[in-house]
Amino acid sequence: MPKRRHRRWARWLTVMGAVVLIVAGAGVVVFEATVGAATRSVKQQSLLGSSDPATAHATVSGAKNILLVGIDQRPNAAAGTAIRSDSIILLHIPADHKSGYLISLPRDSYVSIPAYNNGVTSYAGGKNKINAAFSFGGRGLTGAQQLSHGFELLSLTVKKLTGITPDAGAIIDFQGFQQVVNVLGQVCMYVDEDTTSIHIGHTADGKQAAPYAINPDGTINHKIAGVTPNFYAKGNHCFTPAQALDFVRQRDLLANHDGDYGRQRHQQQFLKAVLQQAEHDGLSSPTKLPGLISSIGKTMTVDTGGISITDWAFAMRGLNPSGLVTIKTNDGKFNSRSVPGVGSVQILSPTSLDLLHAARTDTVGQFVTAHPTWASS
Repeated sequence: MPKRRHRRWARWLTVMGAVVLIVAGAGVVVFEATVGAATRSVKQQSLLGSSDPATAHATVSGAKNILLVGIDQRPNAAAGTAIRSDSIILLHIPADHKSGYLISLPRDSYVSIPAYNNGVTSYAGGKNKINAAFSFGGRGLTGAQQLSHGFELLSLTVKKLTGITPDAGAIIDFQGFQQVVNVLGQVCMYVDEDTTSIHIGHTADGKQAAPYAINPDGTINHKIAGVTPNFYAKGNHCFTPAQALDFVRQRDLLANHDGDYGRQRHQQQFLKAVLQQAEHDGLSSPTKLPGLISSIGKTMTVDTGGISITDWAFAMRGLNPSGLVTIKTNDGKFNSRSVPGVGSVQILSPTSLDLLHAARTDTVGQFVTAHPTWASS
């Protein structure tokens, strides 16, 4: 296959992980023969609902804000089990479509959630952790309806907080990303702090076992005797599929004690590493591409905001994984408060609110210039 065509494959592949709603950006020129198959691998459904950008916004030109929600559904979870958004990222793409900014919203951010009726249950509205919005929106529902209404209320909550009407949205299933790593074989990335797993370990005879007993709310109850937890030392790692999924779940035993901020940062780094490796493998081994396209697409449920996947892909053709910048709200530092009936929450600082205003006005680049410690490439 000619080198130019290899690049087209690779850029289409990385768009599947980004613009196609969108785990982190990439450049793309759509390779015509793959558009139909690639589009079919991405599950599309209404997610934005009443927060939909509507006809006036359904154009691919100009700055774009895309709401990305990471969930971690366990395979054995009962139907209707409450789903809380594990990771909430606003992907801001400036009007020139040549770069992208991944802005993490801490899942414990204390915000106003609007009143909402999903047709089965009602939520009266009030202040709570932002990740509760997804659960309240989908309460009483199952399957696709649970995801649609959960995302809609979360999107309305983000709109109330930021003034931003998302142009598109995506739900990313981190459990599904294990299959992406299966296709890649491994994912190599830099681990920026020592990380101890609370989920996976091994006994003295090498058998896999849980190293900690976990409470229903996800917190640690106690250490299990005789089980050594997985440990990911600071430095370069090439993760197996199981290790990758385990690593991006961790927030309790991080060396820097940065909790959810650390986990969000690691998830962003992992997604970017997947896209970079997918792009590299697409250029060097085109036989892998169909499987990569399919596996990445299957991890996502998307609402394109009235713009076709093909149009998204073509418009973002100048965006590459190397052009992505991750930004930490609150500069990655805890700003905690205890709220009766809610628990420990994070309060977004005035500067964090300035960052979100910058996403609304397409001035994030200027914000990063003024606050360089908040960003990393």
